[in-house]
Parts: sequence; C-alpha cells; structure tokens
Amino acid sequence: MTDKFNAFMMTESDGIKKASLTQLTEADLPDQEVLIKISYSGLNYKDGLAICGKGIARHFPMVGGIDLVGSVIDGGQTEYAAGDKVIVNGWGLSEVHWGGFSQKQRVNPDWLVRMPSGFAQQETMAIGTAGYTAMLCVLALQEQGVRPEDGEILVTGAAGGVGSVAISLLSSLGYQVVASTGRQETHDYLRFLGATDFISRNELSEAGRPFQKERWAGAVDTVGTTTLANVLSQTQYGGVVTCCGLAGGADLPASVLPFILRNVHLIGVDSVMASKERRQQAWDRLESDLDREKLAEMTTVEPMSALPQLGPKIVEGKIRGRVVIDVNR
Repeated sequence: MTDKFNAFMMTESDGIKKASLTQLTEADLPDQEVLIKISYSGLNYKDGLAICGKGIARHFPMVGGIDLVGSVIDGGQTEYAAGDKVIVNGWGLSEVHWGGFSQKQRVNPDWLVRMPSGFAQQETMAIGTAGYTAMLCVLALQEQGVRPEDGEILVTGAAGGVGSVAISLLSSLGYQVVASTGRQETHDYLRFLGATDFISRNELSEAGRPFQKERWAGAVDTVGTTTLANVLSQTQYGGVVTCCGLAGGADLPASVLPFILRNVHLIGVDSVMASKERRQQAWDRLESDLDREKLAEMTTVEPMSALPQLGPKIVEGKIRGRVVIDVNR
C-alpha cells in the first residue's frame, strides 16, 4: 500500500537524536504478521525519556510509543481476524520494535491481548502500560498474602500514572492507602482516587537509618533509590514491597537488615516481558476492579502532535495521572 499515514519517529544522525512527526506507508512497517489500525497510545515515563533523547531506543529510526490499542486490519495466518480489538503493552515497543505512536503498525501476534469487552478503546490506553503495571503490583501484593486488615499500603510517585491507578485499585479492594507525593496541590485528586493519608516525597527521598520504625504492610514503589531504601526500612515484619520503577534512580542504597530481621519481601515487577497469561490476568482484573469514574478523573487526551511538549513534562514529574495519545489527531 502506498497511502501515507502519520507516525512519531525518533532518529539519530551524527550522535544527535531527534523526535518528530513523519509520514510512512505500510511498506515502511516492520516485517511482522499482524497489521493494526491504531486508535490510541499512551504517554508513559519511558516514552518521555525517548522523546527527550535520553534513550530507551536501541536502534534508529524508531517509532515511539510503548503501548497501543486498535483494530486488526490483517491477521495473516493467526488467530486474529480483521476487526478484532487488541492491545499491546511492552514487548520492547519503542526500544527494539516500532511502537504505538503511529496510525498503523505491524506486530508479532504473540504480543497481542484481546481488548476486554467492558472497556472502550480510549479507556484501555488511559490504563495503558502504567495501569497494567499497577495491576501487576497489586496482584503481587495479594499473592504474597497482604490483606487490607494488615495495615497501611504506601504508594510512591502517587500522582503519576502507575501511582494513580494503584491507589484507585487498592482503595477499591479495601486497603488503606498512603500517598507519597511532592505536589501538595494533588492531594484533593489523590483523595478522590482513594488515598486516606499523605507523606511528603522529601521524607522518603533523604537518606535515613537502615532500620526504622515499622509502618507499612505493603508498598508499591515507582521511584527506586533512597526512597525505596527508606520504604524497605519502614516495612512491617513480613511485609511486601513491590518495585516497578526508577523515576528517582536505579541504585538501591539499602542494607540487608529489613530482609533478615523483619522478613520483608521485595518483589520485582516487570511489565515488559510478562507472559501472555499474566497479561490477560491483569487486564481481566482491571476490567472487574478499576473504578471507571476514577479512571476518567485521572485521564486527559492529547493529540500525537503534542508529544514534543509532553515528553519533557512527564520526565520532570509535571504530568498528573494518565495521558492518552490520540494518534489520529
């Protein structure tokens, strides 16, 4: 096909990285089996890094966007037929494979999850990789036996995408949620999502003692570094901390004391390469557990043309909740 369509592409020339709208044809797309007409993508922290040239892309040119939702145009010799609504999260999109900031894309059928019938397409990208990651964290807490009656659950980076969805989910499941944020102006928003108390980001980001007073029955951490070290040192005996992000840094300046003296469990949560079965489980639970009114409150929709302005904002922590990218605007 020679008809042109829009995409947001990262390029590199003489060591200089650029990101901008361009036009492609189907002949330009990767050699994958399923052709999709994309309706929406989402803006995630990784997307912001890519837009800012801080690089998750392993090679260039690279179409950005680590997630997408749309309708199958051509399923090839797969289980997918024209018109099927499908979602892709992760699997190296925008890193090693072309991603969702495009009006069309070819993808591997093994990456696809059928869109839950209870969601509209826009809602699935309001959830996106951030919300799906939050669900994986909540599943991990529950599977490790953390119950609402065990005590407070801390969510760091609370006003971001993962944090917002995690608070909503945990609150709906009966947990008492404490939100950690550096933006006091987001308190009303976070209270609406279900937070019952707040702790300043600064209290957790400054170096603390390796063994502190017990407080948290569990936690969802999106920040890493000193924040995660303090969370671990404040977690109750037998508590569970899920780690899914590194917005503050990739290091972990912690000691073994919480693990060997309080039996604290640190659970890594990877959303990129999770199995298809685990993904389907997460999306099924999102369909049943996520409050749609709260999802709408945390969501804004922006055109693909706004990505150059949105990328720096999410990296700088200036985005509240979730941003859906309408690739057809």
